[in-house]
Amino acid sequence: MAGSVVLPGPDAGTVRAANGAVLRPPPDWALLPPGDPGLTRRVKAAGDHWLVEEKVGRKRFSHGVLALRETIERIRAELDAERATGAYARRREADARRREVKQAEYVEDFEAAVISFLAFHERHVILARRMAGAVTAHATPVGSGTVARTQRIPIERRAEAAVIAWMRHQTTAYDSMKIARVKGKRREVRRMLAERSRDLLHRYRRGEPATPGCPLADALARSHAVSGARAPAAAGMPG
Repeated sequence: MAGSVVLPGPDAGTVRAANGAVLRPPPDWALLPPGDPGLTRRVKAAGDHWLVEEKVGRKRFSHGVLALRETIERIRAELDAERATGAYARRREADARRREVKQAEYVEDFEAAVISFLAFHERHVILARRMAGAVTAHATPVGSGTVARTQRIPIERRAEAAVIAWMRHQTTAYDSMKIARVKGKRREVRRMLAERSRDLLHRYRRGEPATPGCPLADALARSHAVSGARAPAAAGMPG
């Protein structure tokens, strides 16, 4: 079972295999808790180990890695010594700068993709930029877990999905809806709300004149009020 994924067991010091069998790790093994990715990677690469994971809904949560206690202690000591050097600190600073540059470039590219997807009429170009800024600020932070952070789909589709998700939460009553706990019901509600959001976007694309109480205008006004910016006027906003 070297490198196998196991579940937390029913008792302390046990794990459960994929077939349901309750196992006890070898006596000279220890659990390396999650939290230090560098140490975890090296321990996993060093030899036999078990990954202790638990699935909750669609998400997996790590409980750590079981491996030889001697291996964990040796690699931890080696890594501590390496991290104490000036060269390591400089490398970390350089890595952090590269990540910041990469993140800034991605934010810029994502915001441009959102504006492209919105494709608002020229009379609403300022509104499009404000909306793109709000969507981007919500969707792109590292670790946010939003669709904008996935690499599995093109950035154009990420931008579209992020806009629809933002509108679902900001321009509809989705967050306060009582949705029956029936399989597929929440997906059905999301589809319905997405169509409403698309209809609203089409009005902006056509450059239609404003109507009072536009949910998108209200959402952006709230967003700008929270950020301390001046909220856009209702004029020129179709509803």
